[in-house]
Amino acid sequence: MADRNKRESDRKQAPLPEPLPTPCVDSHAHLEIVTGAAADHADVKKVLDDARSVGIDRVVQVGIAVRESKWSIECANKWNTQVLATVALHPNEAPLIRDLEADLEEINRLAGENRVCAIGETGMDFFRTEESLRDKQRYSFRKHIEIAKAHKKALVIHDRDSHRAVLDLLDEVGAPSHTVFHSFSGDAEMAKECVAKGYFVSFSGALTFKNAPLLHEALMHVPLANLLVETDAPFLTPVPNRGAHNTPAQIPHTLRFMSDRRGEDLATLTRAISNNAEYIFGSFTR
Repeated sequence: MADRNKRESDRKQAPLPEPLPTPCVDSHAHLEIVTGAAADHADVKKVLDDARSVGIDRVVQVGIAVRESKWSIECANKWNTQVLATVALHPNEAPLIRDLEADLEEINRLAGENRVCAIGETGMDFFRTEESLRDKQRYSFRKHIEIAKAHKKALVIHDRDSHRAVLDLLDEVGAPSHTVFHSFSGDAEMAKECVAKGYFVSFSGALTFKNAPLLHEALMHVPLANLLVETDAPFLTPVPNRGAHNTPAQIPHTLRFMSDRRGEDLATLTRAISNNAEYIFGSFTR
């Protein structure tokens, strides 16, 4: 994952889009990869300022390991009206950790921090994780679900080529009251199932890709009350800047695609998604 992160952070910067009519939230970003800097560095402020200038005035900074989770908390504490943190062990990394129990215990400790709004990203990934490691991955996911419920915080799910396994484990263990499928990659039938179970569906810039017809269809089956938007920055930059370095400032492109595809007023859509994010993650001014 480290090599991939370096490649992503080396990409060219995308130009800023036209500002949104009302402010909104990036529900999933990795600012430590976007900037490669300390949580209190001016480069982080620049990314947040750029996002605010186009209407993205709040960002959920997502943890993927103990170190990155601590960075996320530092970032949320420093930029304490713009950023909330999540903490977790990424499902691709969890099976490779030598002392998984120790790291899970540390995530459980960090989950109690005031500006931690969710546990994630956790889940399952059958694309990058070989079959022999999937039981350990499933165990880690189960423990993260338990941590989220114990701390009464949202759960942020990474799901790649593992849709049925993720949904079945949530049924088996019992999902937290606020459960988010980050960078949703399922089809319309999965979207319908998620909505029926009260889960939230978050779309990234991948939604804007021409080769994503399943996502285009799935979008139409998610009511406003279940909808979120994200960058997954620095990954999955939306059209028209696909291939460039992604930042939270790029979300207006995804929101405009949603608005056009769904035939909904952009301001109404943006306001609803903003309200959903505050409902799931809590106030950014806590």
